[in-house]
Amino acid sequence: MNILLWHVHGSWTTSFVHGKHRYLVPVTPDRGPYGLGRARTYPWPDNAVEITPEDLAHTDVDLVILQRPEELDLATEWLRRRPGRDLPAIYVEHNTPKGDVPNTRHPMADRDDLLLTHVTHFNELFYDNGATRTAVVEHGVVTPTVEWTGELDRLAVVINEPVRRWRVTGTDLLARFAALAPLDVYGMKVAGLAAHLGLPEDRLTSHDDVPQHAMHAELARRRAYLHLCRWTSLGLSLIEAMTMGMPVVALATTEAVEAVPPAAGALSTRVDVLVDAARGLLDDPAAARRAGAAARAAARDRYGLERFLADWDRLLEEEVCASR
Repeated sequence: MNILLWHVHGSWTTSFVHGKHRYLVPVTPDRGPYGLGRARTYPWPDNAVEITPEDLAHTDVDLVILQRPEELDLATEWLRRRPGRDLPAIYVEHNTPKGDVPNTRHPMADRDDLLLTHVTHFNELFYDNGATRTAVVEHGVVTPTVEWTGELDRLAVVINEPVRRWRVTGTDLLARFAALAPLDVYGMKVAGLAAHLGLPEDRLTSHDDVPQHAMHAELARRRAYLHLCRWTSLGLSLIEAMTMGMPVVALATTEAVEAVPPAAGALSTRVDVLVDAARGLLDDPAAARRAGAAARAAARDRYGLERFLADWDRLLEEEVCASR
């Protein structure tokens, strides 16, 4: 199939474009949010091709993947065809609901012209999807090329925009763990985080927008992975860390309760329990290795790339066949 989709979420798109189809990724001269083109920090296969808005009007497209409400009108303008009416459309929701949870209505609620697909069962449950048909395709990740070694008595965190998102991403909890061991925080807009938390830089080091392969190599050397998000969808960085064999200390919130087995480290809504668990992993490398092995087995079994692509192939084929 020829599938049109925007480059919105880098890690998810990296997995999606590893399928057997031809993926048309819009590109504009400014490479802005609606024309980012191919990834520059992720290795994408050749079947993900950049295409200009002008060329889309004359290109065969079998299906459109939408990820933001405004893309529906944008696709209509660029394709000169209406997704959901003139060709099949699937809307992929990556995020937890906002606002009056659990009464938040999804922006695609009560539509009969597309399939609303969530990336976690938690999200599908907590959104009010109305009468719109829904499906869930859980995440799948490209297996990182490095394995966990954990020789550094440090804790690793991956958060995007931790200052702006603060309580959502559990940024306010980091200082409690920095008292145990130095933290290495990776992600976008993490520079200056230590100052915002009132921590000396030797207790929290920011690594801003590091390319994925380099970040994985550094994560693998840290003793354990901290996942302190209160209200976010299941982060692919968490799954990638588990796939590498990293032990995990995680808040038992949203989909993490499904993704992280207790044997993988620690899972609790009590921060004091998580602090004690992190201390145990720092003090006992052998216990950390056993937890990491459990994390690796769970992540590779549930979030493997082959399963992810097979689930998506079934969904894509059903939607295209149904439109004929």
